[in-house]
Amino acid sequence: MTDVVVKLPDELAKRAKNAGLLSDSAIQRLLEEAMRRQAGQRLLQVAEQLHAAGVEPMTEDEVIAEVKAARAERREREAPDRKPVPPTNRS
Repeated sequence: MTDVVVKLPDELAKRAKNAGLLSDSAIQRLLEEAMRRQAGQRLLQVAEQLHAAGVEPMTEDEVIAEVKAARAERREREAPDRKPVPPTNRS
């Protein structure tokens, strides 16, 4: 865990405390929500840039294939000593 010291104007600190927003869990929740909003805004910016550049949207099948490839790459990176296990037919 990391300790963080934040300096706030007295009035804001008082209102935040009265609203229950100065607890560790409340601050964690607020930071996570802010980071999600920020990631969503970045995604929209990238989508606008792709559209402006004339990049064709991916099909659902292309998206699924990319997600599977990224997951396989991550698994390989996180466990480089493991040998891939071939899929089994569970019919």
